[in-house]
Amino acid sequence: MKQPLAGVRALDLTNVLAGPFCCHQLAHMGADVIKVEAPGAGDLARQLGADPALNEAKMGVSFLAQNAGKRSIVIDLKQPQGVTILNRLVETADILVENFRPGVMDRLGVGYSALQEINPKLIYCAISGFGQDGPMRDAPAYDQIIQGMSGVMSVTGGPDTAPYRVGFPICDTLGGLTAAFAIACALAKDEAERGCFLDVSMLEATLAAMGWAVSNYLNAGVEPAALGNDNVTASPSGAFKTGDGLINIAANKQAQFETLCDTVGRPDLKTDPRFQRRQNRLEHRRALSDALEEALAVRPAAEWRRLLNERGVPAGQVLTVAQALAHPQIAERGMIGGFAAPPGVGRDIRIARPGVKLNGETPRVEAPPPRLGEHTDTVLAELGYSAAEINTLRQERTVT
Repeated sequence: MKQPLAGVRALDLTNVLAGPFCCHQLAHMGADVIKVEAPGAGDLARQLGADPALNEAKMGVSFLAQNAGKRSIVIDLKQPQGVTILNRLVETADILVENFRPGVMDRLGVGYSALQEINPKLIYCAISGFGQDGPMRDAPAYDQIIQGMSGVMSVTGGPDTAPYRVGFPICDTLGGLTAAFAIACALAKDEAERGCFLDVSMLEATLAAMGWAVSNYLNAGVEPAALGNDNVTASPSGAFKTGDGLINIAANKQAQFETLCDTVGRPDLKTDPRFQRRQNRLEHRRALSDALEEALAVRPAAEWRRLLNERGVPAGQVLTVAQALAHPQIAERGMIGGFAAPPGVGRDIRIARPGVKLNGETPRVEAPPPRLGEHTDTVLAELGYSAAEINTLRQERTVT
């Protein structure tokens, strides 16, 4: 498979999730991603995850999740020679991604204005919690902070439990995806016109992704509320109890609702005045759900899923992460890749690839997540540094 970003070089100066996830997408599309890490600990994600031994080895499972295919070089950007090395890297690069607080890169002497002089074609992408300007530009931000400030938590959970945190770092992920999309758009320009500064705000990326909830408030004056597992726009649409667990059913169209009633053996619900029309069903959602759950209790979720899908009603079991990863739909599409006992890990690892296929093939990278500084010598040699110069830089602790 010819990868669309083959021949593109990206410098990844990011930590933890939003930035690394962005560059994870670029690497799987064929970009040469060089991860520039700080001396000592490197990316904080190297110390995060459910396996303490891997955290100690600076290969935490959180790091493994989004750094395969990258090369790692350790540079001390607080030293003049470290800045020189980064400048030489920038001369060879198409993209630079960073997620420091606004102003940090300028203070180090490697902000956009300085690097643009070195490489006018550079696509410089800065990811931050709140953006490069505004009253909160300097405020620290993690995913949960953005979940709270964006309104995500206010619409998550039920009326008696909200506000509730979404169970994975959704705002970091949305920020990373937004950055990757913006970078891809910049790369689509003619080479001479590519140079630009991309300012990605995790807060704004999250609000943009909340399109329907935001529009309901902006254009209808209706403030979104937490509805638990119920769909705000339709009923019956949500999670329902069955004989052995939950099933999601989205009978959003009239024909789907009527088919659902017939399938579960309750055709009478179709003519009940409370449920005949879409708005009626929303107003009497609880009564309709109770009636459907009573009918659904006679079969397991998997059987109902099959019967409903066969009749054109959208339905799916509510699975755990483990069950989802083991599902034949995931296994047969090749989304999960792996590496045999990569250095620094000592056992086989598996990673999730991007959720896309290119001409029927799943994008993949050939190299496992790198050890801290694993490619320092190789990258410096590519920049023209001699073995003696590299040795001196190591002795001075400019690189490791």
